Amino acid sequence: MSMQVAYTSYNLELKHPFTIAKFSRTSTPLMLLKLGYENETGYGEASMVPYLGENLETAAIFLKKVDWNQFTFPFNFEEIIAYLDFLDTGNTAIKAAIDIALNDLNGKLLQKACYEIYGADPSKMPLASYTVGIDQPEVIREKVLDAKSFSILKVKLGRDNDKELIQTIRSMTDVPLYIDANQGWNNKTQAIDMIYWLHDQGAVLIEQPMDKSDLDGNAWLTGRSPIPILADEAVQRLSDIDGLKGAYHGINIKLMKSAGMYEASLMIKKARSFGMKVLIGCMSETSCATQAGIALAPLCNWADLDGPWLTRNNPFDAPQIIAGRYQLKNLPGLGLEGINPSILLPFS
Repeated sequence: MSMQVAYTSYNLELKHPFTIAKFSRTSTPLMLLKLGYENETGYGEASMVPYLGENLETAAIFLKKVDWNQFTFPFNFEEIIAYLDFLDTGNTAIKAAIDIALNDLNGKLLQKACYEIYGADPSKMPLASYTVGIDQPEVIREKVLDAKSFSILKVKLGRDNDKELIQTIRSMTDVPLYIDANQGWNNKTQAIDMIYWLHDQGAVLIEQPMDKSDLDGNAWLTGRSPIPILADEAVQRLSDIDGLKGAYHGINIKLMKSAGMYEASLMIKKARSFGMKVLIGCMSETSCATQAGIALAPLCNWADLDGPWLTRNNPFDAPQIIAGRYQLKNLPGLGLEGINPSILLPFS
């Protein structure tokens, strides 16, 4: 049985300009992928945020390199990721699209949910967080109102108005905060003072406070921080974790950096073996990649998978949230629903 393949570009529009410490954008280019095998269809997605160096052209070039006859059921994901890495060492987002689509297919062929295949217990689903990017106070207030379904806010910091931003949020809500500095702090003494202030404001973790290359500076903060310090930009693939042991309390895993669900599952296991905690995060994504992350979320300590709620034109139904937690449905594969047939080309 040969694999059928279709893919198309898609411009994912953001509700608000997304601003972090070092850049801002209003949309994200995606490549949406559809794979057909034995009368089942699997969906995947590559979200190519500009700073990681992928784009629609590189994604299309990579897809044309793939010998789809390599993929036969039962899928051997260890061999598949090795093959994709053999084709090119980078391009992790489009590799993630292939991995996600194959995982969706795998679940449908087995008639099992992806979360069940990976051993995730729905009862252990962590609370979901909603991201608030850097912005003016009036827009921050609007974003907080948008987050009414969520019981945690993830706040982007790293500029000179960090305290003003937090105070604006605190004028409206006292929910716990996840902090992402996106490498925006460069003075460790000032950073540790800020961390203690944020702890007093209800922050429960901080991602990548200092430059990813400053291992000693981040380790210095980890040794002194009252709350967990997580590697984000400092970790992408499984092989990156070895050099981070002791320098961080935990890691942030994103499927677009890990090349998909399979390697992300290995990263969770390795981090746990090192005594590190795990946050599973996302880029600007549709429900497709978000559902893939949600399937692994019960294996993690924290979940930041809010892509569909930050966008205007999600082409699938949004994942369900009840009492601040994503709901896993007993559906085969990713459990995607409400698929808009017009967004993907027919199989050729």
